[in-house]
Amino acid sequence: MDILVSEEAGVRTLHFGSSWVQGAMRIARPWNLELAYTREMMACLLFRGFSNWPRKVLIIGLGAGSLTKYLHRNCPDAQMTVVEIDPSVHVAAQMHFKFPEESRHLSVVYEDGADFVARCKQQFDLILVDGFDENARVGRLNSLEFYLNAKTCLKQDGLLVCNMLSKRKDYLTSLKRLGESFDGEMIAFDSQDPGNVIAFAGHQPVFEGSLKDYKSAAFELKEKTGLNLLPALTRWGLHTEHQIGIDD
Repeated sequence: MDILVSEEAGVRTLHFGSSWVQGAMRIARPWNLELAYTREMMACLLFRGFSNWPRKVLIIGLGAGSLTKYLHRNCPDAQMTVVEIDPSVHVAAQMHFKFPEESRHLSVVYEDGADFVARCKQQFDLILVDGFDENARVGRLNSLEFYLNAKTCLKQDGLLVCNMLSKRKDYLTSLKRLGESFDGEMIAFDSQDPGNVIAFAGHQPVFEGSLKDYKSAAFELKEKTGLNLLPALTRWGLHTEHQIGIDD
């Protein structure tokens, strides 16, 4: 796989031999989440409370390392495992995107994410899935088997968060498959990034609080980490009618 790094207007982007952006970093703020969909994936921190959650994280798909860097900086006690199928992606992230060195809190495993969850005996508070090839295909990360295996790797109050592409023909089938895997405990929202959809799933309901509660938590998260999720919460509304239904 050809790995290309480009830079424009202070933003460095990662490509896998095509025009698809696989990750981005604003050079002046390397620990921030540059792309809107990565910020929106972090809404999970509001749904579960970020003061002592997550404690154990699995990230499938390294890319430019944005999600890992944000959690590494702002949840320093969390134990993180990053699964990446191509070692050269890890090298590129270290060379060009300030990806942190491995430590007792951070490990990188070179393996297909589907194989990892199939053999995994651990359970995680949070599983983040953002894995695409050079043609924006997810392969086995979109299979029923993968979702069911990921479910067994989640703690009872854990969350699976997936970045999906609504431009793909099988997109609604993917949402339905995810919902069936989690017995309907799934919700998905359009991202501010056109074509991206963020899906959340778990053993328990994804969220049960009020929009007011989540906005209060978002103000606190913004104050502590600089991440502003208020626009996403306002846009989503967190009401059933804003959910992207699996029967649409």
